[in-house]
Amino acid sequence: VVAARGTLAELRRSHPGEQLVDLTASLVLPGFVDTHVHFPQVRMIGALGMPLLDWLERSALPEEARLADVDYARGVARDFLTGLVRAGTTTALVFGAHYPAAVDVLFTEASQRGVRVTAGLVVSDRILRDDLLTTPERAYDEGRELAERWHGSGRLRYAVTPRFSLSCSDVLMDSCGALHKDIDGSWFTSHINENPAEIAAVTELFPDSADYLATYGRHQPVGERSVFAHNLHASAAELATLAQARASVAHCPTSNAALGSGLFPLREHIESGVRVALGSDVGAGTGFSLLKEGLQAYFMQQLLGEAGLPLTSAHLLYLATASGAASLGLAGQVGEFSIGREFDAVWLRPVEGSTLDCGLRNADSADQALAKVFALGTDADVARVWIGGVEVSG
Repeated sequence: VVAARGTLAELRRSHPGEQLVDLTASLVLPGFVDTHVHFPQVRMIGALGMPLLDWLERSALPEEARLADVDYARGVARDFLTGLVRAGTTTALVFGAHYPAAVDVLFTEASQRGVRVTAGLVVSDRILRDDLLTTPERAYDEGRELAERWHGSGRLRYAVTPRFSLSCSDVLMDSCGALHKDIDGSWFTSHINENPAEIAAVTELFPDSADYLATYGRHQPVGERSVFAHNLHASAAELATLAQARASVAHCPTSNAALGSGLFPLREHIESGVRVALGSDVGAGTGFSLLKEGLQAYFMQQLLGEAGLPLTSAHLLYLATASGAASLGLAGQVGEFSIGREFDAVWLRPVEGSTLDCGLRNADSADQALAKVFALGTDADVARVWIGGVEVSG
């Protein structure tokens, strides 16, 4: 835990006996917080050239079905946690798998590595391939069993996770609402307003719902422990409801660009009072790096012109750290280096002679240095990572 801040000389005088770790060569940033990332999709990143629904049918869902094999799922979990840590992500809201045994191995691996993970069993009962479907009763029972084993264990928490209302009947959504209510302190996460074809299909399936958000809200309260991914095509009414409920939106810019889903209306969210943080999505995204997501978020706002919200390097850091921590109810624990926060940190040390190394050596200010990190930084520049003061490795 961060006990004090100050110059080296000041802290040496007040803490003469403490071990000194020299991290002067480059930048130390708070650990990154990913608010939307799919665990089963790490091995199929890079399936380009398709819109959302085609991509799901041809690429994502066949891979997710392979996690019925628990040994395969265990290997995917290792690849997934390795990818997160190597990218400097220390906290994540994770979309789990459709199989409870696969979610169990995810929690097991996260527990062993010490990563802060909120995750849960993904449930659907229609539209998807048959081997990914469940029943409302089984979804509740399996989710409850996982939560009893892992929710509140160390840095782990449970998230009730209907895939999206397109693949969930009213009865299944009722089951999700009951589970969320019955697991004290659980989180709720799903997708919303990602793609026009998806939205049209949801509208047809839920003719009595005013909008996409209402397909969730009619089954459980949308609240401050709710995080919805994407929300590219939100209505003013939906934004007002999200703001009033203090729910959060996970912005996944590389995924949105790769699937051609649209440009994220960040200004509308912020001016409506909706909290936004970053998500890597994976595998529709292009990797785990929130530096890359921050840069793509910047590009999207530039492309929107006057409708966009101009972003500085400080904004990008906030979206990748403190805002994500607040979205996950961890603002008092992580996301910044204030006194009393746990020391989740990333040491960025670029390879000597690299373009980023050159840029940092010639930066005129901290803001300029941070901008260069978002413009040029990659996983390869992450030299060391700490979670709760303990160094972890990918």
